[in-house]
Amino acid sequence: MPQLPEDIIDRLTQMERRIQQLSTAVNTRPALNTVSGGTLEVGPATGSPIFKVGKWPGTSEYRMELRRQTGTRAISMYNGDGTATSAQPLRIYDIAERELISDDVATGGLARPWLNLLPPQDAAVTRWPQTTATSMTTIAMSYNVVWQPRMRLLMNTRASSGATGSVQLLVNGAQWGTVVAAGADFDQSGPVASDFSAAYGGLLKVEVQAQVTSASGTVYVNPVLMYGRQT
Repeated sequence: MPQLPEDIIDRLTQMERRIQQLSTAVNTRPALNTVSGGTLEVGPATGSPIFKVGKWPGTSEYRMELRRQTGTRAISMYNGDGTATSAQPLRIYDIAERELISDDVATGGLARPWLNLLPPQDAAVTRWPQTTATSMTTIAMSYNVVWQPRMRLLMNTRASSGATGSVQLLVNGAQWGTVVAAGADFDQSGPVASDFSAAYGGLLKVEVQAQVTSASGTVYVNPVLMYGRQT
């Protein structure tokens, strides 16, 4: 076999040395994750794991947990009864590990937070917000924080005997939706702002306006449903 030139042998030797150094560096780096007994943990070499999923020690339950780098729990999915067959709610926590959001594993839907529901409204039309004005007049108003890009609003409207009128809604001073004739329900959905990014977190001023379009009479309006929606 012919002898290799010395420069090629030197290069092969250097390459072998570099491969050994690279292999050593990879093997000596602190592990960021471990898999043991059906559990995966991801986190720093020392301290609490940031992410943990699998079978918890001492139980038959498989669960998931995500923590902030400070160690406080942020997201979890577990029941806590230790069995492998129980329904597991998904929970999201605040910085103090108070439960903010969770789902109802018994029937589905939302468990927390508890959301406000509109209480029953006055059924006597004559006690509803009303006006005898012949130009658009604000008869009811509310302020809400903008969290969602769209809104639905349902209002019952009436006019006194022989009278006609119309009802409209203003959102932050601009007409929202279409004008309806008194006697018809106002049931409309639409964007709360043309620029949702700019409006997000700000106040939403909602004004119910009505007017009489006949010679005289009264127009009545009763808001009965209002909620935010996704796009």
